[in-house]
Order: sequence, then structure tokens, then C-alpha cells
Amino acid sequence: MPNKRSNNAVRLEFTAESLVKTNLSGAAFTGDWLWVAGDEACGIDRLRRLDSQGPELLRFGEVRDFPLADLLDLPGAADEEADLEGMAAHEGMLWVVGSHGLKRKNAKDGKDDAANAKRLAKVSLDGNRRLLACLPIELDKDGEPRLVREARDGRRALRLRGDAESNPLTDALADDPHFGPYMAIPGKDNGFDIEGLAIHGQRLLLGLRGPVLRGWAALLEVQIDARADHLRLVPLDDSGRLFRKHFLPLEGMGIRDLHFSGDDLFILAGPTMVLDGEIRLFRWPGAKARLAENREPVRFVSKLAQSATLPHGRGVNRAEAVCDLPPELAGGEPAWLVLYDAPGPDRRDGEHAVFGDLVRHR
Repeated sequence: MPNKRSNNAVRLEFTAESLVKTNLSGAAFTGDWLWVAGDEACGIDRLRRLDSQGPELLRFGEVRDFPLADLLDLPGAADEEADLEGMAAHEGMLWVVGSHGLKRKNAKDGKDDAANAKRLAKVSLDGNRRLLACLPIELDKDGEPRLVREARDGRRALRLRGDAESNPLTDALADDPHFGPYMAIPGKDNGFDIEGLAIHGQRLLLGLRGPVLRGWAALLEVQIDARADHLRLVPLDDSGRLFRKHFLPLEGMGIRDLHFSGDDLFILAGPTMVLDGEIRLFRWPGAKARLAENREPVRFVSKLAQSATLPHGRGVNRAEAVCDLPPELAGGEPAWLVLYDAPGPDRRDGEHAVFGDLVRHR
């Protein structure tokens, strides 16, 4: 049945074979085309804008899958999930980042206490989670955007060099006094967990769902240089520093997504670990200028503006992705597309259609 909860419903139609359906965690637009990532797949789906057929404001479908193994030499196995959590389109490239975090097995119904105790003690790392990459977008012969390993103009799909265990980012963080101790803790235990990505020039902002330290959420600022066959971290200044830390007052919540709109940075914030709780959209006014003028290795942002509070459920309807709607899709008023992981019955229509929300800017 169509989404009855919201008058601002946006319908996404997938297929049984789609890489991403109910685990939406990243989104970006290029014109009328919507790109989405999920945290249980190793690929990206592209959807076309379609004519609306019901009460929803927007409808997207005719999905096409782009497996990452077709585009990159991955650090892990081709069929191993990448836990993609952040996505951004910038200057003809689609950027994606994995959580970079460890995972812990969960207890299961039907297993005895001893078996579940063993499961709960097992911590592992999927190598593809430690992925930071850029993928060229180019038009095919029909004028439709596609992701390619190498574009006709010479742009190439590149990733941060590394293997299934580490890369230059995790190496740089290993001895950091704030984040180093959390690199060996699974993301759902308030360990290290990247869940947001925003781009300004060559600078990337990586938003952390965890750790949240005494109520402070964190952004990592890094600078990326594209070489012939890989991405690399380059120093942010003459000190040789490879990252800066920005601590944000999100009232105990972690970062679930990031998006620049003009000079402001919008931060989707929600519970860390596996908690249900309030999900809000915060705004950092003038963030681009403040980031450009800052030279300090650690900075505390004193105050953010609250922009919206988003709906959530118990174990369902967790807002995980936010991106600006192109003006031609927003009806002339600035608006966000918000997508939800684990959609509940009110956000599903049959087996393969889910609903996000259009949220007006404040």
C-alpha cells in the first residue's frame, strides 16, 4: 500500500535483482538521475525519474546496477559487502566511502547460549569496508549517465590504495589519541564508523557515526590527490598533517550523512550503536568559509542550527541518506531527499518499492 504517513512521499522502484533496496545509506543526484548506495551490497544503483502515478511527489525507477567489482580492483572479494555509507557527486565523479569499521556477529534465535556467546565474541573485518573511491560518470550512446572504469576523456575509477586490512587513512588514525583506541572496536559498539561524505574542492569531510566522545560527534577533514592508478592522502598544510578533527555538538548523536548546500554544511544525526532514537538534521552555517580559514589540528564547533526533526520507528525507518534535490525536481523551493534504511510497512509498496521523503529547507 502507498505510504500513508507522509504527504511528501518519494517513490523508489527496484527489482528483485537490484543491488540496493531496503538498506539505503547514500544518495546523490546528477540531473534527473538518482544514485543510491546500500550498506549490505558491493555496488551502486541508478534510478531514472519517472512520471508519478499516485499521490507521491516524485517517482524514480528503471533501476540499473553497477557492481563495484566491474569498476575497481577491490581490496576484498568481489562478492563481499562494502558497507557503503557515504556518497557525493562532484565534478563528473561519484565518490563513495565504506564504513571502514569492524563488525561483530550477533546472537541468533534458535541457537543455544554457548553458541550465541561464541558468535557475540567474534569480531571481523570485510576488506571492502575500507574503501574510499571515485568513479567517473559519463553519458552512454543513449544520453544516459553510467559509471565506468575509464571514461573517454581519460578520467579513471580510483580508490585509496590499501588492502583488506588497512589503508593510509586507517594507518594515519592508528595512533591518534581520540580515534586510535576505537579502531579495534566494531562500529555498532561505538567503534570507528564512517557514515557521511561531503566534498569541497580536493577536501573530503568524513562524518563519524562513532565514536561519539562524551557527547561530541566528529568530522575528519582530509585532502585527496588523484594519481595515475590510485588516490592518496596529501598533507593539509606545511606541518605534514594528514587529517584535521572537527568536533560537533550533536547532543550525543553520531553523524549519519553529510551534504553541502551553498556555503552551509547539513549534518544528518542519529543514534550511534544499535539504538532507536530521534534523528535530526543540523546546519553548520558558513561551514565552507570556516573550514577554509581553519589551520588548527582540532576544532570544536560551539553551536549548530537545528533544521528539521525526522520520523523514526522501533527497528525501522532509520534516516540514513540526505541530498539536495535539483531545482527542477524541487518545484522551485529548496528541498532535501531523505532516504531510510530498514523501511517499515508504511514505507513499502509490495516487495520492491520503498518511499523516502521530500523535506523543505528551513
